[in-house]
Amino acid sequence: MRTFTGFEKGINLGGWISQCAEYSEKHYESFICEDDLKIIKSFGCDHVRLPVDYNVIMNDDGSFIDKGFTYIDNCILWAERAELNVILDLHKTLGYMFDTNAVANPDAFFHDKSLQNVFVRIWENFALRYGSKSDHVAFELLNEIVNPALEKEWNEIATRAFKAVRAIAPDSWIVVGGVDYNSVSAVSGIKIPFDNKTVLTFHCYEPLVFTHQKAPWVLDMPSDFEVSYPGPSIEYIREKSRMIPQACHGAIFAKNMDSLKLDDTFFTTLFAPALKKAEQLDLPLYCGEYGVIDRAPAEDSLRWYKDIHKALEAHKIGRALWSYKKMDFGIMDEHYSGIRDEVLLKYSHEF
Repeated sequence: MRTFTGFEKGINLGGWISQCAEYSEKHYESFICEDDLKIIKSFGCDHVRLPVDYNVIMNDDGSFIDKGFTYIDNCILWAERAELNVILDLHKTLGYMFDTNAVANPDAFFHDKSLQNVFVRIWENFALRYGSKSDHVAFELLNEIVNPALEKEWNEIATRAFKAVRAIAPDSWIVVGGVDYNSVSAVSGIKIPFDNKTVLTFHCYEPLVFTHQKAPWVLDMPSDFEVSYPGPSIEYIREKSRMIPQACHGAIFAKNMDSLKLDDTFFTTLFAPALKKAEQLDLPLYCGEYGVIDRAPAEDSLRWYKDIHKALEAHKIGRALWSYKKMDFGIMDEHYSGIRDEVLLKYSHEF
């Protein structure tokens, strides 16, 4: 398995031009500035992952918004000055985003050719604009396909977008994930025309009942729901997960996870099937998001970060922490002030 060189330690810029509290020029021009990229570099990072929602750069009639691209341009420029690389992640496309509650029919995208055509047009535009920066800018096709039943449809759409990008940007890294919220257990189901500039990606918020405890947007999550990490046993975590519908279908429930234990082998066991796929294809593996909500106990959060970093580094899996600020996970926010240095300690060392 190859290393995703230049994209080994990163942080997400969530909430800037994606999942915005307010989609406005005032927000775009104030939420992230060049000094933030310098700070991220000081943590020992080599890249940022930049989530982008289509409506920042495109109107619903399909016309592009030139002003919207200036924020991507600025991020790439600031990153280059800070000696950081950028993963350009399409977080939301016309007709689909991972927050299925925000879309009238979230599965329609996977059956509507007109919506898929828009998706491909966006990527052709990105490739034309940024394909010449292949040493510094990688492309991530789409964030978190939710419905596991749509794996075949997603592979077909991803293949089409992959080919469109590759025709324009032959040297750019193309990052692609699987279904079930980009679960690590779905990596083995990714089927596109892989080449030597393809990256397999997953997100890891396992166990979700711990990393998302008290999250108001998780269906049926009580505001006082508490889970410790690592907890007494994997059976305890699974039982807690069954109380929350959204938490009871993740990688910890995958068929090949019978040997999973809540000890220092937890993440290595979770990652094993994805590692096998990456090794078979000799492609890099990348964890594009991971983190713990700011409602979890700080001490437990630190234990979780230490364990996942140990596994990611042991297997040379690149990663980007979610997220830099706000978004309920902000590493720069007050909740993490007491443990921030320890969470980021591993970022200051080479693999």
